[in-house]
Amino acid sequence: MKLYIANDTCSRAAQLVANELGIEHELVHFDVVGKSTSNGEDFSAVNPLLYVPALKLDNDDQDVISETVIISSYFADQRPGSGMLPPPGTLERVKADQFLVQLATEIAQKHIPLMRKLMTVEGIRFHTNKLLSAYKLLDDRLSDGRSYLSGENLTVADAYVWGTLWNSRSGVDLGHLKNLEAWKARVDARPAAIRTLKEEAEIVAVHKTQIKTRAP
Repeated sequence: MKLYIANDTCSRAAQLVANELGIEHELVHFDVVGKSTSNGEDFSAVNPLLYVPALKLDNDDQDVISETVIISSYFADQRPGSGMLPPPGTLERVKADQFLVQLATEIAQKHIPLMRKLMTVEGIRFHTNKLLSAYKLLDDRLSDGRSYLSGENLTVADAYVWGTLWNSRSGVDLGHLKNLEAWKARVDARPAAIRTLKEEAEIVAVHKTQIKTRAP
């Protein structure tokens, strides 16, 4: 299967889940500015909305799945004993899905207008305060000494927060949230996280070289 990613985007979360679970995948980098891909495919034919991640399956129809939460959850469901997500159809799964949607709307999406400098002064203040409140809830969640957001096992939620920790780019200072800081250090140290960053950097570098070579 092919996992389409872009540099330092939420696609990093799906990469981490796949690497944690040992799910083999081919990385394809999408240049969000130039719209090219590292393997020469027309990405608009993969995802007409032109955003990552996207996952092209190896089935007969070569189905494409999009959305970070959906792809990450799909990976987790391929390894039901991993503890990355509760079993489908359970109340625990409903709660986990609810948490993931909240992370998407209250954290990931709140960063984007700030990073793209699209906000008025009032909008900057509003989105910054929303992010600070959402991250404070995560910090409080970690205050009981647990290693990860749902206990001692890394889950899809941890991968999603890690993959969208864009506070330095959006200008939101999280330095006072020490539990969250310690949590990030634990995730960063995981072999799968190290591999994720390494593989992403490698495919981005390859694609940049391709782009320079093609330039007139």
